[in-house]
Amino acid sequence: MEGAGYRVVFEKGGVYLHTSAKKHQDPDSLIAGVIRVVEKDSDVVLQWVPVEEAGDSTQILFSKKDVSGGDSCTSEEEPTFDPGYEPDWAVISTVRPQSRHSEPTRGAEPSSPRGSWAFSVSLGELKSIRRSKPGLSWAYLVLVTQAGGSLPALHFHRGGTRALLRVLSRYLLLASSPQDSRLYLVFPHDSSALSSSFHHLQLFDQDSSNVVSRFLQDPYSTTFSSFSRVTNFFRGALQPHPEGASPDLPPPPDDEPEPGFEVISCVELGPRPAVERAPPVTEEEWAHHVGPEGRLQQVPMLKARIFSGGLSPGLRREAWKFLLGYLSWEGSAEEHKAHVRKKTDEYFRMKLQWKSVSPEQERRNSLLHGYRSLVERDVSRTDRTNKFYEGPENPGLGLLNDILLTYCMYHFDLGYVQGMSDLLSPILYVIQNEVDAFWCFCGFMELVHGNFEESQETMKRQLGQLLLLLRVLDPPLCDFLDSQDSGSLCFCFRWLLIWFKREFPFPDVLRLWEVLWTGLPGPNLHLLVACAILDMERDTLMLSGFGSNEILKHINELTMKLSVEDVLTRAEALYRQLTACPELPHNVQEVLGLVPPAEPRSPSPPTSPLPLSPTRAPPAPPPPEDTAPQPDSSLEILPEEEEEEEESAES
Repeated sequence: MEGAGYRVVFEKGGVYLHTSAKKHQDPDSLIAGVIRVVEKDSDVVLQWVPVEEAGDSTQILFSKKDVSGGDSCTSEEEPTFDPGYEPDWAVISTVRPQSRHSEPTRGAEPSSPRGSWAFSVSLGELKSIRRSKPGLSWAYLVLVTQAGGSLPALHFHRGGTRALLRVLSRYLLLASSPQDSRLYLVFPHDSSALSSSFHHLQLFDQDSSNVVSRFLQDPYSTTFSSFSRVTNFFRGALQPHPEGASPDLPPPPDDEPEPGFEVISCVELGPRPAVERAPPVTEEEWAHHVGPEGRLQQVPMLKARIFSGGLSPGLRREAWKFLLGYLSWEGSAEEHKAHVRKKTDEYFRMKLQWKSVSPEQERRNSLLHGYRSLVERDVSRTDRTNKFYEGPENPGLGLLNDILLTYCMYHFDLGYVQGMSDLLSPILYVIQNEVDAFWCFCGFMELVHGNFEESQETMKRQLGQLLLLLRVLDPPLCDFLDSQDSGSLCFCFRWLLIWFKREFPFPDVLRLWEVLWTGLPGPNLHLLVACAILDMERDTLMLSGFGSNEILKHINELTMKLSVEDVLTRAEALYRQLTACPELPHNVQEVLGLVPPAEPRSPSPPTSPLPLSPTRAPPAPPPPEDTAPQPDSSLEILPEEEEEEEESAES
């Protein structure tokens, strides 16, 4: 649709305003409309206009495909998922912005009650754009203006958020903040202002205007080739400038600054060192570290040996109690005995709490009844091919059940969550004592309990940290995954959730976990293990032309085909390669435990710290970690096509 000085470059129907904060929207509270990006005279505006009836297609004016290479207005469907709980931004704002003087909105009469919700805003007035959390029933966008107000949330019932952001990125520079994965900060494509800023910052030796031109066309390659870090420029756009600062630099925001972020260039890593694994620690070697009164000596050296070689099978039953914090590394034999007696009494007191509940009481305790049902279901399919758990009347299954229900008494807030039985099974197999296995399991849960929290913030943060490491280690692989809509690394979700329990044979899981429990060489070795697996599979992924579904399928088919020694060797080599880099970005150092983590200024986890290019689509948020039940793999991640088929069947 074109007119004199008026051209629609993007149009999308099925964009609704939700005017009620209720969980289930009434039809009257949903206002159907059309979102448009319009080039008008010398300005570009974003419009939303309602239609009187959502199904009346005659009121929706569709523009032709831009033959100049712009994005078409075809629908880009996004997977939907109803989590069954109240979205945190169900109604973002009911305050409508001041309307701008523009042509009359099409599709609704000005006198219509719904027509009063229409708005039009210049792209130059936008300050930030916030996306919805992955997993909400409909994707939405919230636009915040420079004046500090937010426009009504736009709910895309038919998809299209990514298509809209791609169009906006032709006119604006969108930068993703690592401290809030859903927030895009908006900067204008003002070459003169950027050139002046780069000149004052002395980031480049060559002509600034040429650099800015290339930067706007391709921020990635220009950033990688021209400078190593440009933190100060973007932070300067977010924080007030001291007196005497150049007036050419971007002005400070009206209110407090938005969350800061860091742009990381291609880090030049040195050669990857060769690493050799050591033999396992034997019982004789362990005995050499036992001093007078049964106290362990030279504990750091002993931990280093466990990290480099693991433990011999006969030593695990004793050593795991130390690795999981049940027994103190500094305690004597007598102190350990007293501690075990105390913990035994404590365990059976907690066990009695649920054992003494009668069936009649349990009928009125829905929480306990739900935990019991979930535990019984998961225990019945946990490691049933292992001789320790096989058979219908196996006592190991009863111990798994009792320990997990007692943990619900120990940790009321968390209770039982699917996947915990996978973490307990190897511990009980090794310890073979109900009380000791329970407290070792509690020690393990201290490390990973955040993985099972309902908010999933810990899992999102770990996926963001994994992406950060992979971006530094292998940018081409990250770019390939981005191009196949797999850049969120959602296929690694199960790896991190239960620490690769389903990826390796059972004996290899024992070796992997005892190495990870040492805490060496840093707190996030499991992320480097994931990087090592992806590094081993990079050629297969990149040279086979896999799409997103094929990538998910290939990753799932790696189960039981990986060698734990090869993976650990490569993970340690990656760690040494990273730490040998003299200019390793600070946030990467934090992930590796080389520097203490900074105090977070936002509860949202960091993700990719790179700015969004005006010529490439914003990275999609991770799809919901929806899973499909399988005989013994309830955490299997489905390709998107299968998820969509399930959703359509349910609807």
